[in-house]
Amino acid sequence: MEPLSVLKSREKSTITRLTRNSKIFKTIIKAILDKKGENIVSLDLRKIPEASADFFIVCEASSTTQVKAICDSVEDTVRTDCGELPYKHEGKQALQWVLIDYVNVVVHIMHPEARKFYRLEEMWSDGVSQMHDL
Repeated sequence: MEPLSVLKSREKSTITRLTRNSKIFKTIIKAILDKKGENIVSLDLRKIPEASADFFIVCEASSTTQVKAICDSVEDTVRTDCGELPYKHEGKQALQWVLIDYVNVVVHIMHPEARKFYRLEEMWSDGVSQMHDL
């Protein structure tokens, strides 16, 4: 058995928190901008205990074709530049609201009507928001 001092030293975590300067965060924003995503907002949820992620990135696309293009761009660019695959994604069939979950950051690609209806920014208004348009 190991002494208690060894076990205590293992308890210290070296987890680094995701920030807006993190590579995956910047890569997602770039991928959205490359496909002309509009009204890009990031919500910093790190200080909200109930939040399922550190950040939400929300953007709009004017057509289902553009929703798919942005979704594909985000997944391809993050895989190529960061070596990350999404934990989960939803909404790829209807293409009204596509969610790409990278665990610490969740991307929401929405039609303007869906965005107005669900009002994610209002629901998570305790988080600090930042615009990311050109």
